[in-house]
Amino acid sequence: MDENSEKVIAENLFIPRDENIKHTSFDRELAFYESICSGNMELVRVFMKPLCSEGCGILSEDSLRNLKYHMVVLAAMIARYCINGGMSPEESYSMSDFYIMKTDKCRTEAEIHKVHSEMIEGYTNRMRRVKLTGVFSKQVVRAVEYIICNLHSRILLNDVARHLKISPSYLSRLFRQETGETFSEYVNRLKIQEASSLMLYTECSDSEVSNMLAYSSQSYFIKVFQKYKGTTPKKYKKKYKIL
Repeated sequence: MDENSEKVIAENLFIPRDENIKHTSFDRELAFYESICSGNMELVRVFMKPLCSEGCGILSEDSLRNLKYHMVVLAAMIARYCINGGMSPEESYSMSDFYIMKTDKCRTEAEIHKVHSEMIEGYTNRMRRVKLTGVFSKQVVRAVEYIICNLHSRILLNDVARHLKISPSYLSRLFRQETGETFSEYVNRLKIQEASSLMLYTECSDSEVSNMLAYSSQSYFIKVFQKYKGTTPKKYKKKYKIL
């Protein structure tokens, strides 16, 4: 690297500090990638930010080209995280190539932002199927997909059984056989997984998280949280909070 290049890089390192620009929290960025790998679109929306939002670097002085460069970087990162999460390299790289090519054809910033949303949703939905396929029967896979897509609502066995057009008793028996948990235990475990992420990476209060996940009362939410995490939401947040 020549002397001029080193000087430019050194100067740019101090520009964000001088302009009081805060780069995206590394831990929150990791949480975003992990939420995609979990296949949970509701959780992805918590951590998802618009492409090139505040804190992102400038890769080109041309705004359209800058968006495209950031899309290429994001596609490469998501592809590698999903491979680490269980997606085959062939499929993950093929998806990445598809979205990069689609981005390259965009002629407006709005078109790029649309592809950005499509890519994140596409990878998240595919990772959900990767996590479930081959592990559970078709009925349980569909039930789990229903649960994941409705974590912010009240989820009842009868409603899911009706959605799948099977009897509640049959669905209950399948859940116990294939997951080792009752239906309600499985639902609560997924809800508490999401609750813990909300506690660590957002400014939501205990009561707000409880309401977001459709618990009947804050006291019941605290009781369930303590069952799965071994501590109360308040103590968990105080001990592990990163932001």
